[in-house]
Amino acid sequence: MTAEEPAMRTWSRGERLPEVQRLALAAAFVALGVVLSAFSVPVGPARVFPFQHTINVLAGALLGPWYAVLTAFGVSVLRNALGTGTFLAFPGSMFGAFVVGYFYHHVRRTDLAAFLEPIGTAVIGALVGYALIAPLDAPALLLGFVRANPASTTPYLGLFTGALALVVSFAVSSVPGATLGYLCLRALRRAGIGLASRPSPSAL
Repeated sequence: MTAEEPAMRTWSRGERLPEVQRLALAAAFVALGVVLSAFSVPVGPARVFPFQHTINVLAGALLGPWYAVLTAFGVSVLRNALGTGTFLAFPGSMFGAFVVGYFYHHVRRTDLAAFLEPIGTAVIGALVGYALIAPLDAPALLLGFVRANPASTTPYLGLFTGALALVVSFAVSSVPGATLGYLCLRALRRAGIGLASRPSPSAL
């Protein structure tokens, strides 16, 4: 890199990293999510895992919506296999990752997209999770190890003690995780890593 070149190249809207780099980075995010899942804490029927939402923000911004969803899915599968997650990990992560990735790559390339993650997770993901699990009257296993319902169905009875309880528990995890994701994006930008939100003066 010469002195005349900008520290970080400018990317056009919708442009992403090359395919091989996205696959490698997605695998790294999955591994990071599994390692950090030891820090998840049970809150009602869900497990609060703020670092998942940090990964959602980073994956959405660096990989795009579909690779971000694939990353969240991979983390959720492995967390369930290791007993550090529940079925709610799937809607609780995949929608947030998609919302950040779609907005960042197809609407406006801004680090503030990180704060849309709670909308995908705490609103869409929580309501979808409630709709999928509430009708079950007994615990069920998917793929042989993903528990689709807790031992008691009590947390899912009623709109306010079920759906809204999930919204709150997802938000408790998502909001701090998305905030940390925003700070990570800013740190990466200062280090010259990532996708530029706008052309630098030297690039014009």
